[in-house]
Amino acid sequence: MTEGNLPSMWNSLVQHPWRLLALLCLAQIACWTVMPAIVNVGPPRDVVEGFMWGREWVLLTYKHPQLPCWLLEISHLLTGSFRWPQYMLSQLLVSITFILVFLLARDIMGSTRAIAAVLLMPAIYFFGWPTPQFNHDYAQMPFWAGISWLLWRSARDGRPGWWLALGLVSGLGLYAKFSTALLLAFGGIWILYDTRARSRLATPWPWLGLAVFLGVVAPLAVELIRLDFLPLTYAEHRNAWVLANRARLYYIGVQFAGLAAFPVVLALSGLLRRHAGPAPDSSPACSVPDVPERRAVVYLAWMGLGPALLIMVASLFTGTGESWGATMYNLVGALAIALLGHRLGPTHLRRLTVLALLCVVGVSSAYAITRWTGCNVLGRLQPVCMPARSISQAADAIWHETMPGPLRIVGGDDGVARLAGLEAPDEPSIFTALDRRLAPWITDQRLRAQGMLLVWPKGWKLTPQQMAWIDGLPVKTVPFDWSLKAPPLEINFAVIPPGRTSFPGDPPGPPDPE
Repeated sequence: MTEGNLPSMWNSLVQHPWRLLALLCLAQIACWTVMPAIVNVGPPRDVVEGFMWGREWVLLTYKHPQLPCWLLEISHLLTGSFRWPQYMLSQLLVSITFILVFLLARDIMGSTRAIAAVLLMPAIYFFGWPTPQFNHDYAQMPFWAGISWLLWRSARDGRPGWWLALGLVSGLGLYAKFSTALLLAFGGIWILYDTRARSRLATPWPWLGLAVFLGVVAPLAVELIRLDFLPLTYAEHRNAWVLANRARLYYIGVQFAGLAAFPVVLALSGLLRRHAGPAPDSSPACSVPDVPERRAVVYLAWMGLGPALLIMVASLFTGTGESWGATMYNLVGALAIALLGHRLGPTHLRRLTVLALLCVVGVSSAYAITRWTGCNVLGRLQPVCMPARSISQAADAIWHETMPGPLRIVGGDDGVARLAGLEAPDEPSIFTALDRRLAPWITDQRLRAQGMLLVWPKGWKLTPQQMAWIDGLPVKTVPFDWSLKAPPLEINFAVIPPGRTSFPGDPPGPPDPE
């Protein structure tokens, strides 16, 4: 490539911001799919849990709605792999979030400033390092961005299609995670506050959108009642655990740490300099107003910072929100450009592009190095260090050495029991925490008819009742290499044959969140 081609390529990207957006999304998907897939021997903890729950195709578990688990199961059915699809799935949803934020920012301040807003997003921790652990937070991320865009469009245009789409996406967002309701509450307050949005309530379309929303969430509400609101009990249990095990300012500290690189990137781009001003540019892409209308800036601040600030305050008293932050900063870049975009020129945009790509490539590379070093040099046992395939193969072999029928149920210590069932050919169900309330797909009839493979690591103490289940049964201990430095991980397996009359009772509460 000749040196003279670089300016023309750059001009093409600037004149067509969609191409710059596509470049960012491709870099995000490629780097954050390949790097974790290379170094992670086993999937992250939430991913393993999601795979095991996804194969049950239930609407709701004791923790959350199950849309993320369905997506994981679909990714496996399409690819046949447990090694890389979850990483690509996570990055596809992050990239969709980028696109939806671009659409909202474009409506407010034009394409050039919209792409600048998105280019700031990789500087936020939550769009990089944690993304390989696909879970409910990342599943709901595009819904938060989509709701924010559709609500703005609905209030601005008032067309029925936007309100119907808003109702549909809002309802589906609750299938990703119930905390989507927080953003919906902020959106509802904004409708009542904003004069133009409030005037739309005199038309039938917002109410028809509400009807669509209620129709979408009705099955979820019915299932929540059927489970006796167990997810709310889990949330209360988790909050109590956070208060007991975290420092009072822990959550707020994590949020500020996650945003620490954001002002650094703003400074390096030159947008924080008061004397900075945009260079003349007559291209259509740059023909935007100097300052977005005030109500748009209020909207971005309210929807983009309101939920995060509320949860920060609540965390001081209730422990709420330890894992909520990931999805709450979609609009921070858009808000920053809405306030500073009058200074944006070609030089700033070029710097933002370089910094965004450096964040994506650099942080994903650092993730790979850190994970590999943690497992193989420092000997720190993490879920991503554990040889998932070898553990599943051993579980399958041990079961079939004793039993002629398929392996249908695994249970014990959830961390290793899930790995034992993950890649087993018979696709067994996980008996979560050995508690039928937490694993309603496990029944007394299934246990007696199919038996169970009990799995636990060396050092994990069995309860007296569990000792009674395996009384007289052989226990096989298998070592698994997981590190170049640390000793092998020893896991115990016991085949509990069908026909046993005594099986697990119900423990007093949900398992420890950690």
